[in-house]
Amino acid sequence: MMAYIIRRILYAIPILIGVNIFTFVLFFVVNTPDDMARMHLGMKRVTPEAVQNWKQERGYNRPLLYNSKAEGTDKITDTIFFQKSAKLFQFDFGSSDSGRDIGYDISQRMWPSLAIAIPVLLVGLLVNISYALLIAFFRATYIDIWSVVLCVVLMSISGLFYIIGGQYLVSKLLHLVPISGYATGMGAAKFLILPVIIGVVGGIGAGTRWYRTLFLEEINKDYVRTARAKGLSESLVLFRHVLKNAMIPILTGVVVVLPLLFMGSLITESFFGIPGLGSYTIDAISRQDFAIVRSMVFLGSVLYIFGLLLTDISYTMVDPRVRLS
Repeated sequence: MMAYIIRRILYAIPILIGVNIFTFVLFFVVNTPDDMARMHLGMKRVTPEAVQNWKQERGYNRPLLYNSKAEGTDKITDTIFFQKSAKLFQFDFGSSDSGRDIGYDISQRMWPSLAIAIPVLLVGLLVNISYALLIAFFRATYIDIWSVVLCVVLMSISGLFYIIGGQYLVSKLLHLVPISGYATGMGAAKFLILPVIIGVVGGIGAGTRWYRTLFLEEINKDYVRTARAKGLSESLVLFRHVLKNAMIPILTGVVVVLPLLFMGSLITESFFGIPGLGSYTIDAISRQDFAIVRSMVFLGSVLYIFGLLLTDISYTMVDPRVRLS
């Protein structure tokens, strides 16, 4: 097991390096350091001296990937890419182009993101699995047929429709909760209710169809027929046998998203004015703050790889037939 974990971690290093290079190239294909300086200085007519001073203060006066004027290893190390990206592997995110401490911003903004993501995950799992079990219980009936139709309809509707429609109906017409904003402590609850409900409703279609497929695959297996032959009721077969054996792919899907929870929802946080990491990333992209974008992409990559590692480990814990070498 330990050898497998070490091997997977070593595999992750070139992946993270590749993600860093791709993000770096993609960002600077759109904007040069001079363009970034002019935008951040906020003036239509910026002097070359002001642009040069801005670049020098933030370390953008070096070559991008290769310094032909330097000697030895400085050809690689004395570049924007190396100076801005090497410290990420030590989780030193540095400062944003506006001068803020990125690490501090992440530590503050992760909590609003988690306050939305965790309830959406837990409530969504409960609703989707319960509904899928109900459909599986009434399989090949009108309940099954119309439930699948409903799921397809829910999947076909854009997430923006749920957000805008929910804000208009619940906040503007009924005045039940604020339309946007955020507060600290217990006061945050009234701002989080609507985003959580919308997140759960928006995921019912895809989630329920996936769990329904898992349950129907298990229902047709030999052990289920054996359980029925012993006289067990259909509901007992579903909850004691089918649900238990379907927990392997369910756990796989849940574990892989756990590390990504605090990354936040880009659209939801932006529309509801919640100061989480999702809105933080969107704001950085709109301001073309490369330091924040680079940090968030790197952090997301690390968490995704960590999630895949957790998934493989959890698979062996749930299914003793699987062994890692």
